[in-house]
Amino acid sequence: MKKWIQRQAEKMKKNRFIFEELVKRDFKQKYKRTALGMLWSVLNPMLNLLVMRMVFTHFFGQQTPHYTTYIFAGNVVFSFYREATSGGMTALMSNSHIFTKVNVPKYLFLLSKNVSSVINFGLTLIVFFIFAALDRVPFHWKFLMLIYPVITLLVFNIGMGLILSALFVFFRDTQYLYEVFSLMLMYLSAIFYQIDTFPADTQKLFLLNPVYAHIRYFRMIVLNNTIPSLGDHALLLLYAALFLGIGGLIYKKKNQQFLYYV
Repeated sequence: MKKWIQRQAEKMKKNRFIFEELVKRDFKQKYKRTALGMLWSVLNPMLNLLVMRMVFTHFFGQQTPHYTTYIFAGNVVFSFYREATSGGMTALMSNSHIFTKVNVPKYLFLLSKNVSSVINFGLTLIVFFIFAALDRVPFHWKFLMLIYPVITLLVFNIGMGLILSALFVFFRDTQYLYEVFSLMLMYLSAIFYQIDTFPADTQKLFLLNPVYAHIRYFRMIVLNNTIPSLGDHALLLLYAALFLGIGGLIYKKKNQQFLYYV
């Protein structure tokens, strides 16, 4: 496995130019033929937040301090996950016309989608911090700790993308099944409600959801002014390493077969 990783690192260096061009292309394609262009990276989360606030404040937010920041934290993290994994799932199929003719590492297409998603996420975070300031959330040095869940979520997204893109090559139904799964995951991620009303055992079950674990970390830093425990850090690292490892193994074993199914 170590030698395989070293070989892939060498391939990445060799194909650096192609990778950079893929990132530029993926980012530009998202806003192609739109009047507002990159401004949608700011407007889209703002509009989603306003809708969620109007719909859910009456039902869930009356007793929740800084409810706007609470739902925005959940929404921004989940949107990052959904964009990265949905784009990663179709990365191979949408670029099959390239790797069937040119010998390039296939995971480059997946990585470019994730880098593009990270850029969008960074722009959304700027909006998030502006809303947090308007919501009178106190800013403190612990905000720097948010770098950790961003990195682990990025690695987790890459791992999920590796798994989903491989499944999508062999089973086209994966796309439709994943849409249903994403919707279910959104409702299980406590984006607009609190889990305090659930029994203690049920609250622990929420931690089986990797996306919720990352949302929880964000909220602990921003809203509670609390640095998560070592157990919380280990949990995020475990999810990132586990899914990246599974995705990497799938690519290693099925790499040659992709050419026969695209």
